[in-house]
Amino acid sequence: MHSGKLVGSLDRRRAELGEQLRKLLVVCATAGTTAPAPAPAGGATAMLKRAVKGATAPSGGIGNELLDALLAVANKALECGYNDELNLALIISDTVLAERKNSRAGWRLRARVLEAIGEEREAVEAYERYLELTTDDGFGVAARVAGLRRAADRERDLITLLRGQVPGAAEFARGPATDVWAEGLALHALGDWNAAEPRLVGALLSLAEDEAPVTDRQELLSQYLDLRTGLAGGDPTALTEAVALYAEQRRIRMRGPVANPTVDGVKWVTLGEFRNLIAGKSICLIANSGRVGASSMGKEIDDYDLVVRFNSYKIDPKHTGSRTDIHATIHKHGFNWDKPVTTRLVFGGVSGDWKHSLRNRLVPGAQQYLGDETLRWPLRNIGQLGNDVWSGIPTTGFNMLWLLDFLDVSPTLDLIGFDFYESGAYRVQEAMKLAITSVHEYTSEKAWVMQRAQSVTDMRISLR
Repeated sequence: MHSGKLVGSLDRRRAELGEQLRKLLVVCATAGTTAPAPAPAGGATAMLKRAVKGATAPSGGIGNELLDALLAVANKALECGYNDELNLALIISDTVLAERKNSRAGWRLRARVLEAIGEEREAVEAYERYLELTTDDGFGVAARVAGLRRAADRERDLITLLRGQVPGAAEFARGPATDVWAEGLALHALGDWNAAEPRLVGALLSLAEDEAPVTDRQELLSQYLDLRTGLAGGDPTALTEAVALYAEQRRIRMRGPVANPTVDGVKWVTLGEFRNLIAGKSICLIANSGRVGASSMGKEIDDYDLVVRFNSYKIDPKHTGSRTDIHATIHKHGFNWDKPVTTRLVFGGVSGDWKHSLRNRLVPGAQQYLGDETLRWPLRNIGQLGNDVWSGIPTTGFNMLWLLDFLDVSPTLDLIGFDFYESGAYRVQEAMKLAITSVHEYTSEKAWVMQRAQSVTDMRISLR
């Protein structure tokens, strides 16, 4: 039903959701699975109540292929962010957890949906259940939970402050928040702030008491402070204190608490400085492939001057070697960011998102050198290869390989186990369920590599 509603949508996110829905329908048809009955009407609130009460979906069994297809739909639905799509993601989380009550992906999905709807308390509970089931917090969930809890404390501090600053608000906190808020806005429009403010703050107190969705509370808090800021006179110190608390809880919600903004004296390296760090040294790049996981090449790998690993790499000394000198990773998840390395290069296409991830995910003391913005997105920013030349989003491995080839200062540049996932993935356990995404041009990347290869064996491709 939802797939039909998306036909002809001009919204790129909904078009991508439609594609995943079509794939899901194909998987269902292949598996002979009966589609679930349509969800009851009532919007996000009704769906949320059903989810919080723990209602279960009909039992029919979910195989791995169907589970992956369902989760792919849910992730795209979350990216859309509209109520209909959030409802869809919620239905999927219900279904997954009814069939697999200990599904890590299911609990994380539920938490993300509840957070998007504004039900933070339930979201924190779901995130904590996810943390109980995992041993590798590659998605930074613990920091997310800490941020949500800290932000809730700061919001309560703000509400307490407003209650004290506007004593008359308490008598309006017992009425319907929507009606009281509307009365306050009407009085403000008439120029009677003394009568308006107690009603506005009373509505905020009522929302806080009823644990209304965070999105609603934040919107009205922002409006109230905007109105108060626009007034002439008043106590500037009191306003400053309120705005500071509001800003702090908003900031913590977006990025989580930052334990050490200075990152314990890590040295940022530019493109030129990174070149000097690797000049004249033999380098091997280790794929996260099944072939590496059974290679018995551990000693050979450790004999290189520099060992480069990617994203959610897994260490098995006999097969993969034990040393990691350079960790290249996409900014969107935090797998292995706590593992000590000499140099960590974090790649990302959008500068703001990249900076946010560094502040939120970087582990103080886990790296000596950290690539700066000149190394943020090598293929695009250094190579100036736009979508017209390279249409796909470059993988972490290709960004790193392209950078090393471009600098051209290594006498040996070998790729170990690169079969572009033909032998499957070999990653830390928590990352094994991550899909091998279709946004990358694996075929083009393989062609680029083979054009420059000096020698090729079953396990090793040498570019120098």
